[in-house]
Amino acid sequence: MIEVLVVDDDVRVAHVHAAYVEKVPGFHVAGQAYSAAGALSLMETLPRLDLVLLDHCLPDRTGLEVVREMRERGHQTDVIMVTAARDVSTVQAAMRQGVLHYLVKPFAFAGLRAKLEAYAELRRTLDGGGEAEQAEVDRIFSIPSASAPPEPALPKGHSPTTADLVRRSLMNAGGPLSARELAHRTGVSRQTAQRYLKLLERTGRATLTLKYGDAGRPEHRYVWAGRT
Repeated sequence: MIEVLVVDDDVRVAHVHAAYVEKVPGFHVAGQAYSAAGALSLMETLPRLDLVLLDHCLPDRTGLEVVREMRERGHQTDVIMVTAARDVSTVQAAMRQGVLHYLVKPFAFAGLRAKLEAYAELRRTLDGGGEAEQAEVDRIFSIPSASAPPEPALPKGHSPTTADLVRRSLMNAGGPLSARELAHRTGVSRQTAQRYLKLLERTGRATLTLKYGDAGRPEHRYVWAGRT
């Protein structure tokens, strides 16, 4: 198992990302932290750690400062930045500090899954040892940047007309919608809306968000992920 530390200043977001990680075969969440200090503390105490999913905007220090501190302490754990910070200077600094990849929020499960699967493939390649020809070196360096897999064909039992209706309604919503709200907009049943929303999330075209109320289970809400 690849042991992962999830670091995000938002506890709820950290829980969502941790749930995503646990859904990918071969990965296990070793811990969660919500600050730079908490992350660095866990790095010292966890018996094993392979990968850090690291937010940049933490309450006490930036994610890049955490990376620098990690290296100064001798931790060679791999890092994937998972953050809303998208300015080029931050991305460039992450590259210079050896961050394997940079995933911009918001993203769907499919996006993170692709990066984790690519990372697992990278580890398998490097664990093989030996020498590498130029083609193998090129392949190793390209693995962390692998993009999400192509979307599958529409599953059996799904209508292209309904799929297009749901897609366009979500695109034009301008914000997250629940299955109930989407059903009201499109005229389909709530169950149908939920089924097509889950399909959009699985294929990376929608992002699942959670709305927490005073009590009970959080409401699932979906927002368009920006892909046409």
